[in-house]
Amino acid sequence: MKIGIDKIGFHVPEYFLDMTDLANARETDPNKFHIGLGQDQMAIIPATQDIVTLGASAAAKILTDEDKQSIDMVIVGTESSTDFSKSAASIIHDLLNIQPYARSFEIKHACYGGTAALQQAHDYVALHPERKVLVIAADIAKYGLNSGGEPTQGCGAVAMLVTKEPHILAFNNDSVFYSEDVYDFWRPAGHDYPEVDGHLSNQIYIDSFTRIWEQNKAINHTTSSDYAALTFHLPYTKMGRKALRAIFPEMDEVEQQRLEARYDEAILYSRQVGNLYTGSLYLGLISLLDNSKLASGDRIGLFSYGSGAVSEFFSMTLMENYLDYLTVEKNKALLATRTALTIEAYEKMFSEKLPLEEKEYQFDDATPFAINKTKGFIRYYNK
Repeated sequence: MKIGIDKIGFHVPEYFLDMTDLANARETDPNKFHIGLGQDQMAIIPATQDIVTLGASAAAKILTDEDKQSIDMVIVGTESSTDFSKSAASIIHDLLNIQPYARSFEIKHACYGGTAALQQAHDYVALHPERKVLVIAADIAKYGLNSGGEPTQGCGAVAMLVTKEPHILAFNNDSVFYSEDVYDFWRPAGHDYPEVDGHLSNQIYIDSFTRIWEQNKAINHTTSSDYAALTFHLPYTKMGRKALRAIFPEMDEVEQQRLEARYDEAILYSRQVGNLYTGSLYLGLISLLDNSKLASGDRIGLFSYGSGAVSEFFSMTLMENYLDYLTVEKNKALLATRTALTIEAYEKMFSEKLPLEEKEYQFDDATPFAINKTKGFIRYYNK
């Protein structure tokens, strides 16, 4: 029995900032952002939207009523939760009208949470092959105005429906993983923005990949030639390229060019969105599927990394006629029809926050699943 991703979709807010505008406002060379980081645009989210809005919107694009009756679990991987107790998954479960006899919970480990959720979904379907699991990776990456991390911000969500006999990708059950206790990126309780050791974080990311790549070769007896493409967690698109190039010495030039060409296709969407934390690996996967000429039976390697730190490498195989189940035109239209913000509008939107008071406040954001009211510290969403 094959288990894997039957449907996949993503959502980003309707606003973005051009990285040239940000560079000019911060009096820096735009090439530092476009070339040095590999980022062209950055998704911006208003205060009336959050990971619930993003996650529900991504999932609504791919689910049918029949799916909703077969889903036994809703798992949200995130590090942007708005509550230390209540799970965003329980709200999304309700907003989407998924049948009530289901589990719903969050998973947290920095940017690795979406992968942990995906692997949990696989294990559940293996035991309950007639049922389905909805996995959502949703995050809002914010480091603060005029901060060193400002150009690596972003937001969005990816939704994946995990089933038996999937239409898009099947797991190869070849995961290898690596953990170590390190403070490269963390956000203590009460802090609006994370603490980051940028140099250490970059080094740990690359070291984790090279270690796990060697472990993968030893356990699964594969080489780079066994993969049609390698995809990476993308805090910014230049980061994954550095990791890919770290294993270039074991390849000839033709192999290097082949894998880098696929990498360029996998980062097209992330260049326009920025950092999705838990969702960035899977936005890269969608970009690869939408923009590459891959074939059924091709094997795709995925490297997931979460600061703190844990990493995982696994692979999935493309199913027959997988192209028929992608939403390429809708994905590209979503990115193409967003509204560009001026620096002034971006800074204003970035600084706005929902009121933290018990009394009632009404909001007029008509976006599907946006917050329309807060009262008693509870967020109420458009349904």
